Amino acid sequence: MAARLKVTQIKSKVSEKQYQRDTLRSLGLKRIGDVTIREDNSQNRGYVNTVAHLVKVEEID
Repeated sequence: MAARLKVTQIKSKVSEKQYQRDTLRSLGLKRIGDVTIREDNSQNRGYVNTVAHLVKVEEID
């Protein structure tokens, strides 16, 4: 089975640029404490890198 990423929003998006808010929405995160499980691929890694200062990422199997 492919590796997956557990992405948790840990900071607010209020003072961030619009493209970063859009990236959080693309990841399925709406508020602080939200958690989503995403497939570990280059697209999702790019999303996470864009908002790395707002999220915590864990690799799960």
